Amino acid sequence: MAKNVVELRTPQGREHLDQLLDQITITCSEDIHDAAVNMARIAQERGMQVAMCDDISSKEPMVDAEGTILNADVFRWLDDGSRWWEDHRLALHSPIPRACRYESEPFWANQHGFNTRWRNSYLEEIDLTDFEKRSLCKAAIVIPVHLPFGQISANSFISMDRDKEDLSEEFALYGSLFSQLTRRFIAGYVQAHRTKRRIPSDCVLSKREVECLRWAAIGKTDKEISMILERSHATIRYHIHRAGEKLDSVNRAQTIFKAGQLGYLGASS
Repeated sequence: MAKNVVELRTPQGREHLDQLLDQITITCSEDIHDAAVNMARIAQERGMQVAMCDDISSKEPMVDAEGTILNADVFRWLDDGSRWWEDHRLALHSPIPRACRYESEPFWANQHGFNTRWRNSYLEEIDLTDFEKRSLCKAAIVIPVHLPFGQISANSFISMDRDKEDLSEEFALYGSLFSQLTRRFIAGYVQAHRTKRRIPSDCVLSKREVECLRWAAIGKTDKEISMILERSHATIRYHIHRAGEKLDSVNRAQTIFKAGQLGYLGASS
């Protein structure tokens, strides 16, 4: 197995990685099918089968330009009970997509826990009871992809040996490679499919607008924010209203939501 390892730090390794990235790069919807075929092949050559989901909040399956469902016809999840994308409850109940909400780096998981590059206390609290039944596998290498506007993609590489529970070796060998390929593939796929624009382009909020929205996001009223920032009630209302105009929002809640999607609010402490 070790002979298949791509050593990314050598010139030869980087050249090979660039070739693989080119094979799975998507620049338009017509590229999707061939890129997916190459992704499936790359995984299979390393003893793995890939399962991809571009948006864990969406019920729509990933498709190519002809409407072909990638996870069925390309990634070959065809057996009874394996068509996981048809179970719309999976993103809410499976521990794998749930973990992707709390971790952005690759990890591998089984019934005994999540194996990450650093400790993540959020993952430690996720219930792993009936892991195989809820995740439809005994173990998986997972590549979360956090995209613009709060979109989260959850992608798994599962051993062809369905009884294998320990993927520590595969993760060490291929984790970084799978991560780079998956991020490139998903980013291209999403860009090719993104047609609607819900947030104004080049929106720039002022320091004071952001400051007001950060307090509003954690539940402070305008009056409370005015006391915290030592500004008048009217001034606080103006800054939040002005931010809403820039974000093309219909109300205060949507202003906070859109600002959060653009990263203005940061993570809550």
